Amino acid sequence: MEFKIVEAKLNHIEQVGELFDLYRQFYKYESNLIESTNYIKDRIINKESIIFFALNDVNQAMGFVQLYETFGSLDLGKIIILYDLYVKKDHRKNKIGRQLMLISHEYAKKINAKRIQLSTATDNFIGQSLYKSLGYVKDADFYTYDFEIKQD
Repeated sequence: MEFKIVEAKLNHIEQVGELFDLYRQFYKYESNLIESTNYIKDRIINKESIIFFALNDVNQAMGFVQLYETFGSLDLGKIIILYDLYVKKDHRKNKIGRQLMLISHEYAKKINAKRIQLSTATDNFIGQSLYKSLGYVKDADFYTYDFEIKQD
């Protein structure tokens, strides 16, 4: 299957918003195409993330990765948080996820990031297999904790 990977710009908001909504559904969130698209729009307009996505030969979006730049105090430099990676179900096994990961590596090198960090669901065995095949190491030294902020 032929596809290309491009960086998402303003003219890609609708395509990426649809993928982002499907990604959220994958993680058992309610579908909300309007809010999902607005979220992507805000990230692109405010330059708060970098999004790469795969397009087939008829310009249909097939998958995306979203990266956030931050800093690692212990690393003494930039790190990339790879927060979202999603490939439409009917396009999996076409190496789209792998190519999205590899372009993320290229981007991290370009900005002189020290590392890429990601989390995934404990039952996302396909994702875990991909990450391990690319050299990612499961953290055995730190636990991740979350604290939900409830708005009044």
